[in-house]
Amino acid sequence: MTPRDQAQQIAIDAGLDLASILGPNGRIAVGDPANVPAGIYTRQALTRLGLSGIAEPRLSRAENVRGALLLVGRGEVPLGIVYATDAATTPRVAIAGTFPAASHEPIVYPFAIPRTGGTPQARALLEFIAGPQGAEIFTRRGFRTE
Repeated sequence: MTPRDQAQQIAIDAGLDLASILGPNGRIAVGDPANVPAGIYTRQALTRLGLSGIAEPRLSRAENVRGALLLVGRGEVPLGIVYATDAATTPRVAIAGTFPAASHEPIVYPFAIPRTGGTPQARALLEFIAGPQGAEIFTRRGFRTE
């Protein structure tokens, strides 16, 4: 993603000239790859695409995805890597491109009821989430359901 006023489309692949896009001092806002799932997926994608050599020293590691989103939204960095569903929550950024699905492990959000939490309310919530109404809400927010 980029700040909205610097919107551009970027074809993210192994041939990406990241250094040119960033310029001499530009950084990339990410959730910290040592602690944040989005950062872990980012590291996987950059490595698999052969971009980690240029990207790694220029990462601006945020505590979480929302922190990375703020850095880009305020124009403090020219690029950020977050989930598209998070980028869609603010008008201050524009989605510039998407990593190829094969460049990182699948991103999934599993739901389960723990053994000690099998209350009727918990089961009803899980049924709602897994049902057609829940799927419609998730789809409207940019998630895929399967």
